[in-house]
Amino acid sequence: MAKCGRLLAWTMLAGVCAVASGQQPQQPQQIVQQAVRSEMAADAADHSIWMYYEIDRKPNDGVVQWSAQTGMGELDRILRQDGHTFTLAQQRAKMDAFIHSPSAQAKQRQGGEHDDKQAAQMLNMLPNAFIWTKTGQHDQMIYLHFRPNPNFSPPTWESRVFAAMEGDMTVDEKGYRIVSLRGKLIHDVKFAWGLLGTLEAGGTFDVERRPLAPGIWEITETHVHIQGHALIFKSISEQEDDVKSKFEQLPQHITFQQAEEKLLAQPD
Repeated sequence: MAKCGRLLAWTMLAGVCAVASGQQPQQPQQIVQQAVRSEMAADAADHSIWMYYEIDRKPNDGVVQWSAQTGMGELDRILRQDGHTFTLAQQRAKMDAFIHSPSAQAKQRQGGEHDDKQAAQMLNMLPNAFIWTKTGQHDQMIYLHFRPNPNFSPPTWESRVFAAMEGDMTVDEKGYRIVSLRGKLIHDVKFAWGLLGTLEAGGTFDVERRPLAPGIWEITETHVHIQGHALIFKSISEQEDDVKSKFEQLPQHITFQQAEEKLLAQPD
């Protein structure tokens, strides 16, 4: 399953040993490096699956739904989409169609693997793509500011957008987990000299994460507001407000059919 939404999906041993031995990083870049290692290690160790309620607002493509993760993929009970409310029978029919469609499941897995790979790439970029300064520390929270590193060369077109951001990150000192990451595009980003599109300065993103259980964190809010258009981002919304809540852990080996009944038992 895609663990980080879809902006963060997070070698391992060095990070765990540093925390366990009490070796706390002091320099801003060291703090970020430790946070990245912690996220990667935690992601590799996390096999939990969850049900949650989601409100995802996009221009002309909003959805309100309950979602349940399973070992075979994620099942969605869509309550409302594009201003249309679905009846209970329609909700069940949509889920049944997915359950009996190997091609739809394969497409979902492929998309999730792509998102995970891209999120891991962005996560690994954090220490070197930016110049970091520590702005404060309070109640086990470390506050950091970042700005683009002029000596960093983004490896992909997608990462050029990320590397053109300036903003702030909050790290939970206990375990060095990323709590929030907020950024603002500080200059236009042109693709192929603008022929494939331009994303305009001033665009913002905000990712919020919360612990669901000991050692298990999930993205609970994602807000993206970027002006402009680029053909290479045709699968990524540039205007989106996504909020997940009401998380409930599910049995490890839950089937699609069991997940469907669990979803149908939830309120509209």
